[in-house]
Amino acid sequence: MPNSDQSSGQGGDFTHIDEDGNARMVDVGAKSATERTATARGSVLMAAETLQKIQERGFKKGDVLSVAQLAGIMGAKKTPDLIPLCHPLMLTSVKVELTPDPERSAVDIEATCKLSGQTGVEMEALTAVSVAALTVYDMCKSVDKAMRITDVRLVHKAGGKSGEYKAD
Repeated sequence: MPNSDQSSGQGGDFTHIDEDGNARMVDVGAKSATERTATARGSVLMAAETLQKIQERGFKKGDVLSVAQLAGIMGAKKTPDLIPLCHPLMLTSVKVELTPDPERSAVDIEATCKLSGQTGVEMEALTAVSVAALTVYDMCKSVDKAMRITDVRLVHKAGGKSGEYKAD
């Protein structure tokens, strides 16, 4: 039988599949509520001219970075509607930052989600980054269809039974 408390992603059984191979939402009812945080990052690589236009707020659809920031926050809140078997969570904080990097011709995105609860917020942080990146792409695709969304990953999590994780 799968270990329903296992969430470190470091081997073992899958928690969302029962002994018969059926999908299931993990029962977190017996878990203690703890402070939990997760931070994810990703980037949108683009032509230098596209990044310049973003920085100059030259897109007719609006301020790309502000709209993508809002979209990322909304994405975190909608995670259980988008990802099967994710628990609906009472997030206490969602922060999304978009930072232009002219040297790499990129917009870097970082999202941090927090709550006090019985399950982690990794998926919410990853969804926030992904939705923000997709919004940057959507708002800029008219001038740069070759943009690439890259390196979306969890970089930190804290709280819960599995403790702290920091990416290399």
